[in-house]
Amino acid sequence: MVNDILILEIGDNMQERMKELIEIINEADYNYHTLDNPTITDQEYDKYLRELIEIEEAHPEWIREDSPTQHAGGKIIDGFQKVTHKIPMMSLSDVFSEAEVIAFDERIKKEGIHPQYMCELKIDGLSVSLLYEKGQLVRAATRGDGTTGEDITHNAKTIKVIPLKLKEEVDIEVRGEIFMNKKTLEELNEKRKKKGEPLLQNCRNAAAGSIRQLDSKIAAERKLDNFIYHLPNPLDYGLETHAEAIDYMQKLGFKINPNNKLVNSIEEVLEFIEEKGRIRDSLPYDIDGVVIKVNSIREQQRLGYTAKYPKWATAYKFPAKEVLTKLKDIIFTVGRTGQITPNAVLEPVIVAGSTISRATLHNEDYVKEKDLKIGDIVSIRKAGDVIPEVVERKLERRTGKEQDFVMITECPMCHSKLIKKEGQVDYFCPNEKCPARHIEGLIHFASRDAMNIDGLGERIMEDFYNFGFIGNIADIYSLKNHTEDLVRLEGYGDKSISNLLEAIENSKENSVERLIFALGIPHVGAKTAKILAGHFKTMENLENSSLEELTNIPDVGDIIAKSIQSFFEKDHNKAMVEELKDLGINMTYLGKEATESKSFTGKTFVLTGSLQIFTRDEAKEKIESLGGKTTDSVSKKTSVVIVGENPGSKYDKAKELGIEIWTEEEFKEKLSE
Repeated sequence: MVNDILILEIGDNMQERMKELIEIINEADYNYHTLDNPTITDQEYDKYLRELIEIEEAHPEWIREDSPTQHAGGKIIDGFQKVTHKIPMMSLSDVFSEAEVIAFDERIKKEGIHPQYMCELKIDGLSVSLLYEKGQLVRAATRGDGTTGEDITHNAKTIKVIPLKLKEEVDIEVRGEIFMNKKTLEELNEKRKKKGEPLLQNCRNAAAGSIRQLDSKIAAERKLDNFIYHLPNPLDYGLETHAEAIDYMQKLGFKINPNNKLVNSIEEVLEFIEEKGRIRDSLPYDIDGVVIKVNSIREQQRLGYTAKYPKWATAYKFPAKEVLTKLKDIIFTVGRTGQITPNAVLEPVIVAGSTISRATLHNEDYVKEKDLKIGDIVSIRKAGDVIPEVVERKLERRTGKEQDFVMITECPMCHSKLIKKEGQVDYFCPNEKCPARHIEGLIHFASRDAMNIDGLGERIMEDFYNFGFIGNIADIYSLKNHTEDLVRLEGYGDKSISNLLEAIENSKENSVERLIFALGIPHVGAKTAKILAGHFKTMENLENSSLEELTNIPDVGDIIAKSIQSFFEKDHNKAMVEELKDLGINMTYLGKEATESKSFTGKTFVLTGSLQIFTRDEAKEKIESLGGKTTDSVSKKTSVVIVGENPGSKYDKAKELGIEIWTEEEFKEKLSE
């Protein structure tokens, strides 16, 4: 009975969520398609639509006639005559990752089809249908709701690239995209600024607003553009492929995008996506993705349609550089040094190709400076293309229901009263025996940049701590004494435990800089640990070093030096190091002395994008071994920026500052020199 009630409650909640999503999306459709005044971003819209589709797929009996999944687009404004499309103008399904592109290909191949694909740029504008009789333009219409659109013939005729008369006297309907070029928008806004008129937000809104002007003179002044990309009935003209249809439409006098490419495999599709993603900012018009279409018309017919989309085409959407989502909560974590960090709990959102649900908020001052409240709509990006970062709250999206941020005064784990050291922005838990600090310290010790014990990640470390197998660092190296107990645990087999124990033994052979970093000495990062190891050669020398000797080392200032001295002055830390030595952990620097290199010595490097030949750690290690340094941000002091696939803002800044740029292949060649 209890389970039945629970299932009913879950079902009711899900059905309520479905109702909420339908209202949100329909309202967004109206604002976007009818009023040309979007109130949410494309990324938010995509997220809500995908959630609605998932609910409806799980419960097809709930699907409503007014669901946005059952029709494409928005409503019609009264100022334009309504037009019924003989062949519906369907929208495309969206995909957001390489895996989803591959899945699209696999679905087609399951039908026994081995397709060619036409890849096209997804222009960010307004869809249009152009109807010709005996070669003369008789009607232009918007998509509208996919079945009924708006007659915009008087404005379409003002667009110079749309032919009023074709090169053949043929009856034909073609479809494409009306858009505004970036330069046109810039010039238009410059004129509006001088007149004191509000500026147009972007090319898409400007194009849509221009084409819906009742006065065609205004539309003519906007200098709109157009690409044609679709012939709804190619077989009627003896055309067997989409590529043939494109060529035929071009011969008739239509403007076709020169970036279209016919490819023979999904690997070539992915290469096209990657290439166009790199150059999108340099194009004269806005694009937000790549459209992928099966080339054969017969194969298109065989694949057919869903209620809303053709099964033979899809649109890959480029990862948004900055996206919006909801700040659901702010929670606090305790680091290995006792530092308290507020963290944003977000509605899951795709940022640069990965799903983000958490982001660090650093400290109390950071949250207050950004004026963040629980319930805010916030913009998210990946700092350095890697780390999720909250950029700002959207003040105009506040409803009044948001909750103020309140900094905690007690440790969330051990409830000790927090302290804030003079001159610092961070709060700390002062309890050195705080379980959270202890577990974080153990996780840090085994982490990749520290002792690099593969198989002893965060979840497993927490399990072993809770089961009583690991209580301190030395216990990690005594884990082999619990082999029989470990293999009895659910989810831990003989092979996984054997691999873990081998990784633990192998970590004993690490060069000492990994151990120095693993000890968790405050302010001593991986790079500083390597500098210390290279200078002192042994752990014993580091332990016995003087404050003066430490501060004389480049990149080691007073704060780091005092932190090292303070760490080794504590008896329990000395005892721990001695115990690790007795367990056979290497205490000596095994690295090579930096080699002089014309291309690297004394230079500062920044890595950006996805490296294919090296991991980032390998690349950094090679740079440092040749006398170079690596940093995370590009500045005038940067010597070289090394770019992998999909480089981000660092690449743009390097070009702006005139900094030398190497591809990964060029980096490899420099290393071989």
